Amino acid sequence: MEHLPFLKGQTGVNLTTGETNTLVDLRPWQTIEALAPLAVTSEENEYAHQAERLADHEVDQAFASALRLATVRVQGRVLSGDALALSQEVAQLQQLVQDDQAQVKSLSGVSGNSSVSTNSGDQGSSNGGDLEIAKAQLGLDSDQLADAQQDLARASGDDRAQIQSELTEHEASMKKYDSESRGDTQVAVVSAARFGTLASRIRAWNSQRARYRLILQALLQAQNDVKSLTVEHNALESQANTLAVAPAAAQDRATRLASIRQRSVQRQLLSLYDDRIQTQQQLAAVYEKWAAQVLLQHRIVMHLMLGSMALIAFVLISVIVGDALVVRLMARPGLDRRRMQTLRTILQLGIQFVGILAVLLVVFGSPEQMPTILGLATAGFTVVMQDFIIAFFGWFVLMGKHGIRVGDWVEINGVGGEVTEIGLFRTTMLETGNWTDKGHPTGRRVTFINSFAIRGQYFNFSTTGQWMWDEISVSVPASDDAYAMVDSIHAVVQRETEKDARVAEGEWKRGTRQDGLSQFTADPTVSLRPSGAGIDILVRYVTRASDRFEMRNRLCQKVIDVLHPPNVAAEAENVSPS
Repeated sequence: MEHLPFLKGQTGVNLTTGETNTLVDLRPWQTIEALAPLAVTSEENEYAHQAERLADHEVDQAFASALRLATVRVQGRVLSGDALALSQEVAQLQQLVQDDQAQVKSLSGVSGNSSVSTNSGDQGSSNGGDLEIAKAQLGLDSDQLADAQQDLARASGDDRAQIQSELTEHEASMKKYDSESRGDTQVAVVSAARFGTLASRIRAWNSQRARYRLILQALLQAQNDVKSLTVEHNALESQANTLAVAPAAAQDRATRLASIRQRSVQRQLLSLYDDRIQTQQQLAAVYEKWAAQVLLQHRIVMHLMLGSMALIAFVLISVIVGDALVVRLMARPGLDRRRMQTLRTILQLGIQFVGILAVLLVVFGSPEQMPTILGLATAGFTVVMQDFIIAFFGWFVLMGKHGIRVGDWVEINGVGGEVTEIGLFRTTMLETGNWTDKGHPTGRRVTFINSFAIRGQYFNFSTTGQWMWDEISVSVPASDDAYAMVDSIHAVVQRETEKDARVAEGEWKRGTRQDGLSQFTADPTVSLRPSGAGIDILVRYVTRASDRFEMRNRLCQKVIDVLHPPNVAAEAENVSPS
């Protein structure tokens, strides 16, 4: 018990050696004072109250025994030296204090009589001043007497003052302890129902083990106290019996009277020892019953722990069986392998998640701080599912005025194709490799989360006019007619694309009118580049995306006609090989 955390800071027990620092052994009360707060059921509280009553009674009897023994030692001690001088000084001071008290009493009577006399002016003031002086002298002599008595007690080994001080302190602590309120408790069977989770049952099990060890230590201490008190009782009884058989004839009256008084005190002490031994035995019996009660509660909690473990084992077996059933059901032939694999993975993860959740509920129970748990869960869910949340709200953006529609040609982060489906979370398109390759899809189906387009960038080429810049390249040999040929090609291209260019310029100007931007032109351009075979002519022009291939074929035909006029070709055919 010397290592009990509840005993730390108390001056009555040395925590290292277990020995008391006080003259009277307070360990019985200190032990139950430390153990009583550990009681968790009504049965334990009942045993704790019984132990408190017995320990308090035993400590009171210990104080009574200590006071009687101290009185006997003082009465039988012969003073000498400093102790004798202090004793004489105490006697003188006691006489002086008695004289001071008598003088104060006499002056108080004179002052009272003089207050009703006719001549009460100067006489009353004189008597009042003498009374105050007498009271001050009495206080001074009393303080000196108290100091001398303490010096005498220290010199003669008189412990009665210290014992009385310890008794006063103990009674004060008892009143404070009794005034503290005790919480209501339940019987053991009902109290065990509070431990609804495996974690709480394990904590209760460990707490019971620790409490059981402490109660056994308290029981051992009570049994040791019974043995030590029995030894002291037997020694005192033997001494008393020795005095009783002493010859009375050889003693004078004073010696016989002192012997009778000593034997009377010894018999009183023996009676007190008998009472203390009986109290310690009863205290040990209470601790034994308390320990048995804790063992009973220990078995109850152990049974509940085994029930929780059995429930966890049932959940694990159910998870294993469910997983096996999913594997067996998904192994049927004739089903799409990829879909079955996906469905099997989802079902297995779902079963495992439910199993883990059930095990956590058995171990820790349902959370008590639901608002906090819900807040943290919502925050975590938002962080984990942010892509899906952005994808959901991104659907409204994509379906807005400047979004995309099914059939549009779009490019999203470098992936181009034709939109085939727009869902709440995902958008699907048929890849064409590049937005300029209309009508030549790669055959791959691209599906991406809407947040991929919202966070990145997307281009929609299916606008009002769907205009695009295209180009053709022509190689001609270097000659004097090259510049004239370039002018002819430019004129042909400008004539063929003039209508589309004017329409495109009008649409561009309408689209940028509100920003004040109107410096767009759709006129074709011709660029010359030298090459090893002659000159490369690069022609750029505007056309609708849907008419791109038709416009290119038509322009190519016109350019060929410019390069090789039809009349020249016909003349070459009519010339015979002669």
